Amino acid sequence: MSQSTQKAKAWLVAIAVLCGIWLVQNGSGAQVIPPQPSRAQAFAAGPQLQPGSPVATPLPSSEPVRIRIPDIEVDAPMTRLGLAADGSLDVPPDEDRNLAGWYADGVPPGARGTAIVAGHVDNAEGPSVFYALGALAKGTRVEVVRKDGRTAVFSIDAIEVYDNDDFPDQRVYGASPHASLRLITCGGGFSEETGYQGNVVAYAHLTDVR
Repeated sequence: MSQSTQKAKAWLVAIAVLCGIWLVQNGSGAQVIPPQPSRAQAFAAGPQLQPGSPVATPLPSSEPVRIRIPDIEVDAPMTRLGLAADGSLDVPPDEDRNLAGWYADGVPPGARGTAIVAGHVDNAEGPSVFYALGALAKGTRVEVVRKDGRTAVFSIDAIEVYDNDDFPDQRVYGASPHASLRLITCGGGFSEETGYQGNVVAYAHLTDVR
């Protein structure tokens, strides 16, 4: 496992600790469980690009400043995430429900490789930025506004959900020859004692630049 993969995995663990606050305080009724991806939105035969979807040339590195996913009404600023004192990666402040974070020691969205972006599913006040991530469908557009003035436009290739004990590190964090993007939040089953039991991951690749 590479150093970047180890750091990304640590980040995921840190995020899981902060998920599930709203459901813990308000019960686990079906009406508040965030959307979960259906089997139809998973990869049919391992990670691959959507057939017929264009593949844009990767961009030079530039810091992302905003993420937009119109289909689920996401329009949020982005923050840099680094390492905490214990070696795990920091997470976005949980009190800000409309904030996503990107792994700043890794690949920025739009550049060649696998960029990692994560956001909370909820906090004590209610749903957070990636609450509806599991409702996305293949082909959904994701836009990342960059500091260089360009907007990297991605297309969703698949959305999958994994148990915490069966998270596929290489599948999620592995190197990519394209400009790829992974969006991560909590999901799966829910326990009032421990919160969410897994993670929702959306896989996407760069299809256009504006």
